[in-house]
Amino acid sequence: MDPRETPSNGRVAHVSLEGKVEAERFVEGTTRRVGWPPCATLWRSPGGAKDREVLFGEAFRVLETRHGFAYGIAERDGYVGYLEAHMLTDLPTEPTHRVAVRLTYGLAEPDVKTKGEHLPLSYDSPVLVTAQREDWCEIDTGTNHRHVPSRHLRPAAELASDPASVAELFLHAPYVWGGNTSFGIDCSGLAQTALLACGIASPGDSDLQEKAVGRAVPPEAPLQRNDLVFWKGHVAIAVDMESVIHANAHHMAVVVEPLEVARARIEASGGGGVTSVRRP
Repeated sequence: MDPRETPSNGRVAHVSLEGKVEAERFVEGTTRRVGWPPCATLWRSPGGAKDREVLFGEAFRVLETRHGFAYGIAERDGYVGYLEAHMLTDLPTEPTHRVAVRLTYGLAEPDVKTKGEHLPLSYDSPVLVTAQREDWCEIDTGTNHRHVPSRHLRPAAELASDPASVAELFLHAPYVWGGNTSFGIDCSGLAQTALLACGIASPGDSDLQEKAVGRAVPPEAPLQRNDLVFWKGHVAIAVDMESVIHANAHHMAVVVEPLEVARARIEASGGGGVTSVRRP
């Protein structure tokens, strides 16, 4: 079983795995939410390698808290790992809205000139709106209240319709390994963000995405917008028949470039050829 998708660490496991894995305890867990802006790092092991990031406001099902780390499941995509426990908070109800722009801020007062700490919020972060005043929404962060421009939010149930357009919001955002935010994002983080915003289920890593998302496209088929182009350890999204958008370490940013240019560079650098194309 892949540990990224199997909520079991030997000491504790989710109840759905009872009879399938060995563990000292099987628990349902408790849902909490990330309260640390703009995200929390999801670690492979406490103090170990970084796997992904979990956005501010996203739900995390805690199975165990030990030595300052919460072990559990990121409910958005089922990714399993460890978060620093102090980054989790409780909210009284489910989020009502999501951030609809690449980046916004929660301000201490509904005034662009307000003083005090600004809360950075990346695209698609879920927020709980408790009040709306003219052009501002008041949100509950679990520890205090902040104010976000109303035009920067959309109802939580409202989905985008075009993954490539979502990805294009991140043009020129810096490349960060394991990143999932406007402050830094990697190839699979960009693909996942674009897909989830459109209501298309997606794992967090490119190898998992290649197995799970959409259907395979024959190699000879013309590329269509929103096709996912995979290499070993890399993924890009087609914007048209000839170009793709992707976060990559060559440019250290999210860029649009001709597929053939990306293909030649990746192959020349030892990354191999395209392994598949999938259509969501």
